Amino acid sequence: MGAAEAKVLHGQLHRDWRIADDSKSIERSLKFKDFYRTMSFVNALAHVANTEDHHPDLEIGYNYCQVKFSTHSIGGLSENDFICAAKLDRLPL
Repeated sequence: MGAAEAKVLHGQLHRDWRIADDSKSIERSLKFKDFYRTMSFVNALAHVANTEDHHPDLEIGYNYCQVKFSTHSIGGLSENDFICAAKLDRLPL
């Protein structure tokens, strides 16, 4: 996927998503009140990822989760990255 197409799809996501400088991934950082809420979100995201068979890279701490979608098999972004990001956007925070 080219940078221009990625920008169009990016415009359909929550404003906190960021396209990486190399246009090979999209990332979003989320903050939570406590560890329990962080892990509840991560578990909900894991369910979405398994349903879609498309798994993000995650960085998780006490009250935060950083999510990064990229399609490893093609070494960059695919439409599925944006579909999964949009589904993440619908999860309760």
